Amino acid sequence: MSDLTNKNNISSNSVGSSGNNGSDAFSWPVRVYYEDTDTGGVVFYANYLKFFERARTEWLRALGYSQQALAESSGLIFVVKSTAVDYFSPARLDDELKLTVVVEQFRNASLAFVQEAWRIEKRSQGTLQGTEQTLLARGRITIVCVNAASFRPQAIPEEMLARFKENL
Repeated sequence: MSDLTNKNNISSNSVGSSGNNGSDAFSWPVRVYYEDTDTGGVVFYANYLKFFERARTEWLRALGYSQQALAESSGLIFVVKSTAVDYFSPARLDDELKLTVVVEQFRNASLAFVQEAWRIEKRSQGTLQGTEQTLLARGRITIVCVNAASFRPQAIPEEMLARFKENL
């Protein structure tokens, strides 16, 4: 993972089922920039989907797969089939977020994920220091493996599925 991830100490590098506050899930840090917010100063709702996409891409990269290389070598790409997002609390400019990725279901040509966005707040009270995490949004995203030329569903390669499963 990047130096930013290690320095901020909010990424777990593991892939698995999400527990309380997503601590058992793969996670990826994101900072909220001005471009992510609406006129009210909060993250525009659709931007959570962009954040989730980045986290899934980094999850795949952590398992040794580049989406660009996969497309070039195998002619396979992953496309989003469906999304559903529940919003619980707003993220604001400069917030530090932790995005989690958990594979909920494997199929021959698709993967279903549960992803969460958490706000990380560093706190310091006397001698107690730590972080507080607030769940902001939870999404269910299904992606499908397709042939890059025809966009027809294609089975996820066996060795790739095996790697996904062994990292649960």
